Amino acid sequence: MAQRYDRAVTIYSPDGHLLQVEYAQEAVRRGSTVVGLRTNNAIVLGVEKRSVGDLQEERMVRKICMLDDHVVMTFSGLTADARILVSRAQMEAQSHRLNFEKPTTVEYITRYIAQLKQNYTQSNGRRPFGLSCLVGGFDEDGTPHLFQTDPSGIFYEWRANTTGRSSQPVRDYMEKHADEILTIADEAAAVKHIVRTLVSVSSLNHTQMEVAVLKYRQPLRMIDHQVLADLERTVRREIEAEAEASRRPRAP
Repeated sequence: MAQRYDRAVTIYSPDGHLLQVEYAQEAVRRGSTVVGLRTNNAIVLGVEKRSVGDLQEERMVRKICMLDDHVVMTFSGLTADARILVSRAQMEAQSHRLNFEKPTTVEYITRYIAQLKQNYTQSNGRRPFGLSCLVGGFDEDGTPHLFQTDPSGIFYEWRANTTGRSSQPVRDYMEKHADEILTIADEAAAVKHIVRTLVSVSSLNHTQMEVAVLKYRQPLRMIDHQVLADLERTVRREIEAEAEASRRPRAP
């Protein structure tokens, strides 16, 4: 039955769905897990890192991209689609600087990305972008923002969010620890929380993740692999200690 309604992105199914958009969302659900967290003075992004072949240049396998000096984006889904979207967003950010002589706001560039995605759900001869983006950065006054966009073209602002193959368990984990997230004040605690989330839910080790930090009027900084290794060991010890404590019988 669905085959009758998925041949064009502009055709609704009888139950009101755009099946091509849902297929794009499925591509996101099969993509790498990405996590974003916003503190009062930093944007921290963590991504699941795919294995790189021995003969492959690692620098070409990047899922954290700068859209402007103050805006960073990561994504889950089709990397080829992301390359086009990143290029268009970078051009829009530079055009905004040229026309208005000031940097774009984070919401403006997110709205541009979302509008571009939505346009591809309403035109014949096109298909939706098969990726979900986390866009973080700082406005000119130093206010941090973290947004997410979906293949359908909707976008929301978050304190912390995730997308990709493990997005539901990761989101459940983050909501369970929402009180901790809302009180994170410094970069170190935010980075540790991102590592703990990826280790706890996705069972990743430090070689399978990348973590980046963007601060106001500072360049994007990738967290060193040795720092990630140390954090992973610390987190695993804490998880084991918590598990051991939960197994102990309670005193009457």
